[in-house]
Amino acid sequence: MTNKAIINTAKAPAAIGTYSQAVKVNTTTYLSGQIPLDPTTMQLVEGGFVEQAHQMFKNLRAVCEAAGGSLQDIVKLNLFLEDLGNFPLINEVMAEYFAEPYPARAAVGVKQLPKGAMVEADGIMVL
Repeated sequence: MTNKAIINTAKAPAAIGTYSQAVKVNTTTYLSGQIPLDPTTMQLVEGGFVEQAHQMFKNLRAVCEAAGGSLQDIVKLNLFLEDLGNFPLINEVMAEYFAEPYPARAAVGVKQLPKGAMVEADGIMVL
């Protein structure tokens, strides 16, 4: 029997479209994309790529915690970068939020992200 739960937390930005922040099915949680919005103001955080990357990971962490896990429980992480020149920076910022062993990961260059964000991440978490 499948046990499906919708995950929602005020500690991460509200969905800006027709999706849930995450969906938990049994022990697997599918995390929707998080961009660097301040959950209170729903505006992009001030600063450049590094500041946006930090906020994105904070938002992702909040959703993981709402589902009963942590960033360390992510088994697959997808990163979307508006500029692949920021690849070294995303590695530096990610190292502040994740410890080895790291999740499987993809980093994809994209033309544009919602709200003009420079970075987005989604993932799969297993508890």
